[in-house]
Amino acid sequence: MATNERKIVLVTGASSGIGEAIAVRLVREGHHVVAGARRIDRLRALAERTAPDAARSGGGLHPVRLDVTGRADVAAFVEEARDRFGRVDVLVSNAGVMPLSRLDSLLADEWDRMIDVNVRGLLHGVAAALPVFTAQGGGHFVTVASIGAHQVVPASAVYSGTKYAAWAITEGLRQESDPSIRVTTISPGVVTSELADSITDPGAAEAMRTYRANAIEPDAVAGALSYAIAQPADVDVNEIILRPARQR
Repeated sequence: MATNERKIVLVTGASSGIGEAIAVRLVREGHHVVAGARRIDRLRALAERTAPDAARSGGGLHPVRLDVTGRADVAAFVEEARDRFGRVDVLVSNAGVMPLSRLDSLLADEWDRMIDVNVRGLLHGVAAALPVFTAQGGGHFVTVASIGAHQVVPASAVYSGTKYAAWAITEGLRQESDPSIRVTTISPGVVTSELADSITDPGAAEAMRTYRANAIEPDAVAGALSYAIAQPADVDVNEIILRPARQR
């Protein structure tokens, strides 16, 4: 598969933030995006908003309701894309949640949610797409992790743990995969998004207001992804870390 041809790209968590920015950029670049998220109304609105770009570029956006915590849901998401387009070139595992809290807050339900979305959701994508990539002789996994995969701060223990797990799973996948299957981890620092809106712990919420004083826009992450998937077939961009210049 030539890397400069139009690709079939599946994006999870595409209804806002980084996932939305990735979908918008890729449609503009002429790719066909299968956009998955629970908020199907927002995906349909995104499809309408990107329609003029799709008409100019030859790309398009196909919205699909998706809950990455359901293994069958993710399998159906990948299967629908293959049935519709005949192949799947890239799976972007972007869906994630970030309800930060100190461990002594004992918000165990929120811990479970992070594990379900950030870790199990990623594994469901691997289980669904790896056989497809193997059968067609190529494909590209992209995991959107976090700078939290590389550092822990107070209130980030569980979140950072899930993002380190995402990094480790993706790196293991890279090492185990045939060279025809490329694997990339993108670890952003502070990005403008609604992720922090899910924080219910008052102390963590206050800390995040200071921490997020400097942020980059989601399209910066989309640009990094665009770079990774556009490389020649013999180039595998293993990891990209990007963050605001002021986030030291």
